[in-house]
Amino acid sequence: MNEAHHLKYLKIALVLVGIIFIAGIYPLMMIWPSGWSWHTGHSDYPLMIVGIYATLGVFLIIAARNPLDHLSLIWFTVWSSVVHGGIMTVQAFMYPEHHGHLLGDVPALFVVAIVLALLTPRGGNASSRPRAV
Repeated sequence: MNEAHHLKYLKIALVLVGIIFIAGIYPLMMIWPSGWSWHTGHSDYPLMIVGIYATLGVFLIIAARNPLDHLSLIWFTVWSSVVHGGIMTVQAFMYPEHHGHLLGDVPALFVVAIVLALLTPRGGNASSRPRAV
């Protein structure tokens, strides 16, 4: 796949991930709590997670306009997803009541990280490209 195709697919991925982060996480917590919500009963946790991911989603959509100008945000999304997913993997294995997350939010974070990492230019490819003004 050439660089233009990578950039085109990266833009699409950023918009899709952004939309899911903005509008998808809360409904998934409500519809499939055993795979997406880490707390039962009253907790402020879901609103905090939704707020953080919705904010990130807005910025990913903005980054889709010109991804090369937002590489640090994209790589933050990749690596924070890996770290968050890694921590959740350990916790899901430690606590039987959280095993459902191994089929829900845990793989979702790794998929986001893998897709964005594969589509995002690195090193010389990223820095040598002309930027839109």
